[in-house]
Amino acid sequence: MKTAYRVLAYLVATGVFVQAGAIAYAWFSAINELDGGAVIDSEWEGNLGHAMHGIVGTMVIPLLVIALLIVSFFAKFPGAVRYALIILGLLLLQIVLAFVAFGAPLVGALHGANALALLGVSITAAQRVPRATTTTGSSAPATAVA
Repeated sequence: MKTAYRVLAYLVATGVFVQAGAIAYAWFSAINELDGGAVIDSEWEGNLGHAMHGIVGTMVIPLLVIALLIVSFFAKFPGAVRYALIILGLLLLQIVLAFVAFGAPLVGALHGANALALLGVSITAAQRVPRATTTTGSSAPATAVA
């Protein structure tokens, strides 16, 4: 379960990187379209980057975080549940900030800052998982063979 915890925590962090790339693609693509004469009005629904950002942020990462929380109860190392709960809290805050930012765009800055916190805590959680120790050789004394 420790390996599953580590992998899930790193997947959450990877999801944050995907989110950053998706939203950057979304807006640079939109700017490119505007430069080409396109118009953004109330009918515009975004582009592939916006869709990816929405899907990963409201479905993929939340599923990973729920899985991480479940696994944390079986991982049996100090701080496993605590870090999973912190990640869950940051994720919930991230979703709230996203929806609030549509009405108050300045809140979008907090959405970005909170994403960095989610990234950092997810990586920290993954790195805090104790590594399995392996022993080589036998603990029995060696005997001479004649």
